[in-house]
Amino acid sequence: MNRVINPKRYDDEDLISIPDASAWASGFLNKDVTNSNISYLIQYALIRKFDFGGTLKVSLSDLKQYYEIHRQNNIEQWNRHKDKSLNWLLAFDHYKEAETTKHVHRLHPYKGKFIPQLVEYFLDSHTDDLKKDIYFQKGDIVLDPFCGSGTTLVQANELGMHAIGIDISLFNTLISNCKINKVKISELGKHIKTVTFALKQYHLNTNVVPFERALLEQLRLFNQKYFPNYDYKISVRRKTIDEKLYSKEKETVFLQTYFWLAKKYNINLDCSNDSFINKWFLPDIRNELYIARSVIENIEDQEIKDILSLILSRTMRSCRATTHSDLATLLKPVTTTYYCTKHYKICKPLFTITGWWETYSKDTLKRLTIFESLKTTTNQICMTGDSRKIDLYEHLKIQNRDLYQLITNQKISGIFSSPPYVGLINYHEQHAYAYELFNLPRNDEYEIGPLFKGQGIEAKESYTDGISSVLLNCKKYLKDDYNIFLVANDKYNLYPRIAKKAKMQIINEYKRPVLNRTEKTKKTFSESIFHLKEL
Repeated sequence: MNRVINPKRYDDEDLISIPDASAWASGFLNKDVTNSNISYLIQYALIRKFDFGGTLKVSLSDLKQYYEIHRQNNIEQWNRHKDKSLNWLLAFDHYKEAETTKHVHRLHPYKGKFIPQLVEYFLDSHTDDLKKDIYFQKGDIVLDPFCGSGTTLVQANELGMHAIGIDISLFNTLISNCKINKVKISELGKHIKTVTFALKQYHLNTNVVPFERALLEQLRLFNQKYFPNYDYKISVRRKTIDEKLYSKEKETVFLQTYFWLAKKYNINLDCSNDSFINKWFLPDIRNELYIARSVIENIEDQEIKDILSLILSRTMRSCRATTHSDLATLLKPVTTTYYCTKHYKICKPLFTITGWWETYSKDTLKRLTIFESLKTTTNQICMTGDSRKIDLYEHLKIQNRDLYQLITNQKISGIFSSPPYVGLINYHEQHAYAYELFNLPRNDEYEIGPLFKGQGIEAKESYTDGISSVLLNCKKYLKDDYNIFLVANDKYNLYPRIAKKAKMQIINEYKRPVLNRTEKTKKTFSESIFHLKEL
């Protein structure tokens, strides 16, 4: 139900079009605010909308109030942080999310990655009041011993530098190499169609499609009646309705329809706890995953097989039996319809992967194509291994002869990396679904600073020893006058000790506020970029 307001009750000069609103907000914030950004504020009832016979307008005073409060909240948060040493130049808050996740940087979700602009800042050839020297040149070799999802490798390529990545996680290696490998786009497109066809053939023998069609229609009617999009959100925000009590009541009412439809169409809702996949995916989703995997396994071209596996993994992540708001951090399996705190209505779990598979396939082809047009003729690779003891010469001799020749001739100019934090993320577990589907070996026990080891004294000591051992091992492959940049939230002040144990010195520390977060949080957050050189 649309909220239609008589425009005569309002000052005409205060009502502006969506394009005018985006132009005003862009000037106010000194960053690009799109029409879609304004539409988002309307969709979530953060500002009022006015319907002039199908032409939407918004109140400029509403818009000013929203952005002033939003900006003031940010300022107050950082004032409470009480850290006067923050370098706001390194906040990169003028970039839109589309720019911080540009081209291949969003091929697959990954917790704990830094934005490409941060890498670019220290690797490129510019100088400013903060960065007074140039540390890397075109043709240099850059090392990332905690490669993660490959951000450093991608940016090194764009800047005309060679790069080597190392990661203990086999799946992280897969993500990184998919981003920088040369792929035949047209061939990839053909194989995507083959997987899509297999999935749609499966649908011909199930009731999933007619069940979902019927369920969506019932949800549309129910939500239209009890959760009218704009009016309901306004009521929730103004607290004229008890959201928790009201939503629980309606959620219970709709469950009767849900179970009736599931029985009518013979839809299996059984999940079990005997494996990750059986716990977090509904039966028809599981069947489709295995069908897609089977098609991919029969492809001979390894690079295409890897990209397809990555698309399937990304699809799989979005199809877990959980709520939309709990997708990043799983709480408990949800196999029924539920009230969604993200969308302010009754939502449903997924019963097929086909929609997301097609969406992510198109997105991947687009992102790979864009990056192909930007690539330089430099060489990058990520290798699976323990950075504390890996022999780069031996591994490169087998996996990349060109980089092997380069590293023996000119050595590595330096490191740009974001080491794991102490007790924050289980780096293998975040992709547990992919490890299980593709039967990949896991190296959890070799992770440095994982969540499962905690943040106690022993964990901190182990972390300090681990990071310093990595630096000592990598130093063997570096030039004498190397530059190392490590991005870390060092709240336990471990990096001075780490540098000392690695026989290095911290010659500079750049502290930056983190405003562009992949995983949303209300907490203030800052991190340091430590510049290390030989002691």
